[in-house]
Amino acid sequence: MNDEPEDRPVIQRLIGVYNAEGTLRGELAYWVGARLGRAHCSLCDITHGVIRERPDWQACRDGLPVPFDTFHRNDQPAEVRQLTEGRTPAVVAETNGVHVLLLGPAELDACDGEPERLADALTGAAARTGLDWPGAPGPGPGSQVRPGP
Repeated sequence: MNDEPEDRPVIQRLIGVYNAEGTLRGELAYWVGARLGRAHCSLCDITHGVIRERPDWQACRDGLPVPFDTFHRNDQPAEVRQLTEGRTPAVVAETNGVHVLLLGPAELDACDGEPERLADALTGAAARTGLDWPGAPGPGPGSQVRPGP
């Protein structure tokens, strides 16, 4: 196989799956459980404060070269559900209809709730899985993702 940049799959979209249900009851159960130490979602910690999306997450997401769509366990796309096998939170890359698991619970925990660390983890995971970002100069460290201002 030729390792020319055109031959490497290009990430078209990122899909994050929260370790929570997207129903009103599920959201409430998670919120209460998180406050009592009974529920945890490291992707939630990265993207949300107590009630709404964090501004630093919004800036990071807006600085990504592809859309980052989020779902909950109960409303995630079937292909993503099959790939994650119930291990959430997770981040999956979509490339030409093919889905690739980039980050699982342990990798998201390692981000310590920091959007910039998530961007770094995404860069490393894309390189490890042989994926490129749109407009990347080619394989390797030059295709690093940086969050927006």
